[in-house]
Amino acid sequence: MLRLVAKATTAINGMYGDVPDGSVVLPLPQKSMSKLIRTPGGLWGSDFISEQPDDDLCIFCFGLSHRTAAADVRERFAIPNSALPEALARLKAMPGLTEGLIVSTCNRTEFYVSGKFADILVPAFFERFYRDFREGDETHLFQLSATHCVRHLFRVASGLESMVVGETEILGQIKRAYEFAIEAKTTGKLLNRLFQKSFRVGKEVRSSTAITRGSVSVGSVAVDLAEQIFGDLDKCKIMILGAGETSEKTAKAFQYRGAEQIFVSNRSFERAQALATITGGRAIHFEDWEREFRDLDILVSSTAAPHAIITLDRLAPFLRVRRHRPLFMIDLAMPRDIDPAVQNLDGVYLYDLDSLQAMAERTLAVRKHESEKCRPIIEQHVQDFQQWIERIHSMNFSCRSGKVKRSLADAQANRTALFKKRCSAI
Repeated sequence: MLRLVAKATTAINGMYGDVPDGSVVLPLPQKSMSKLIRTPGGLWGSDFISEQPDDDLCIFCFGLSHRTAAADVRERFAIPNSALPEALARLKAMPGLTEGLIVSTCNRTEFYVSGKFADILVPAFFERFYRDFREGDETHLFQLSATHCVRHLFRVASGLESMVVGETEILGQIKRAYEFAIEAKTTGKLLNRLFQKSFRVGKEVRSSTAITRGSVSVGSVAVDLAEQIFGDLDKCKIMILGAGETSEKTAKAFQYRGAEQIFVSNRSFERAQALATITGGRAIHFEDWEREFRDLDILVSSTAAPHAIITLDRLAPFLRVRRHRPLFMIDLAMPRDIDPAVQNLDGVYLYDLDSLQAMAERTLAVRKHESEKCRPIIEQHVQDFQQWIERIHSMNFSCRSGKVKRSLADAQANRTALFKKRCSAI
């Protein structure tokens, strides 16, 4: 006789908008139920009758993300790729676990498991798994089961749960996490099917909607504008003033779009050299950067100077010898590096942080609107996976039923034979 229960878990503070307060195990075909229990809330927000499937077919995810924890908390639980094999080995040794996989990025650390984990206490698991579990950390954890777990993974793979909606990096990170689990032999039929399907879902969502279109970082927006002005960037001469994080991200964005002539200048020549090495460019001493101005096409400035370093009076003489060649200037500094008055000069295109951020926010708004179009795509795949689980359970149930019937028949035959034997002995 199958054990029939309805298990409810709570998603912390309703952090996932489409997850109701109660989550239940994956539903099974009603024709295979021998005892029924009605659960409040149900799978889709209404009363639903469910039966708990085999323990091996139960799936759960738990952990923390940027939605539940700040960066200083997330970094304590992050697992770098170099430590994943050892972490997976410890996860595999957990009692009751059948399969396990860990997705750990800068914005989330999530455990996906199957097996006898229905009654798991997530804080207790984290306290056992991590040495640096502190009082209050439990408030940052979430737990999802069954269909809600499946839906969550599909949304993560599609970029809908990312800080930047629609970003594509997360799909590659999930694939690497899956490869680590395959190498560690911690996955099986259930998680293999689930994660392979998540890859297809992520690809379909991005190809069927505009969720990834447009740029949402100021650096990427700047590169988009540069392409609108110059077309291909491979022949453009680009100067990066400053070698901090913002300069690095923007320089990498130019390099990714095909820029081949990148010059880096910084007050610290060593830092300029480091960034030039990363981008395949050339470092220039800060006192010499103006010498390259005559042939410059694009200037990105992001220094820590307390005042403008490029003024109208300083720039005008260079423009006279440029013969009306356009000059695209990107000011990513605060305070600003470039005097706003230079945009009045012929052939100068100047964009500062505010204007670039406004463009990025418009793109982000479009992406959020597009996220609504992703819902039916994801829900269809959630139902497909649910139906696959139902088929697997039905086969297992039929197999067990057949074994029980054979066992009962054998027992009856043995009793009949024993009865006949006793009768013949009288």
